[in-house]
Amino acid sequence: MAKDLVLDIYRITKTFPAEEKFGLTPQINRAAISVASNIAEGSARSSRKDQAHFSQLSCGSLMELACQLEISSKLGFINEPEWQSVSEKTEAIAAKLSRLRSSQLSGLRSGQ
Repeated sequence: MAKDLVLDIYRITKTFPAEEKFGLTPQINRAAISVASNIAEGSARSSRKDQAHFSQLSCGSLMELACQLEISSKLGFINEPEWQSVSEKTEAIAAKLSRLRSSQLSGLRSGQ
């Protein structure tokens, strides 16, 4: 799901104004990639503490992405259907990350 969001983000940011080439466009792309990359890196960690750390990093990047997308929408760089679609995806990913991190942390509390 996070990788699909990255693809959507890249499609959307291709349409941003040229003057955003060094502004919002690369920041949004990096934040989207960071979400997926931190999930992947965390899944390769052996300890639940490390896994939870990378889930938290991913969540932080997701919130950064959501903020940047909202700004882009208010600036008119993202149309309403695109905004609705990426908003729904970010909310769904946030919910899954929250559950994942809770599961990872509950394993720590139970001594696993």
